[in-house]
Amino acid sequence: MDIQIKRGLLEVCVLAALSRGDSYGYQIIKDIEPYIAISESTLYPILRRLEEGRCLMVYSVEHKGRLRKYYRITDTGLMRLEGFSAEWQEIMNVYRFITGEADENDKK
Repeated sequence: MDIQIKRGLLEVCVLAALSRGDSYGYQIIKDIEPYIAISESTLYPILRRLEEGRCLMVYSVEHKGRLRKYYRITDTGLMRLEGFSAEWQEIMNVYRFITGEADENDKK
């Protein structure tokens, strides 16, 4: 898969996982991996970018004597997730064009 497409999809997948409830890094990976491969070295830069973009917030909770970072989606993150859903129809139109499945109804 093209790296730029995958990067965008991974960001949306992280937001989607967090839209179901607050979570921490390892759990986010477990939630996403059945759908798209993701490693820790890929996840944490995504989480930092999303935090910098105010799409999520971070807080810490003690777990077995150590602090564990938890992530929570923000209203900005929810709006980004909704925006992706709205754009999906356009993506599917492009896919149908590429594969030759497009018809007159798909044109703008």
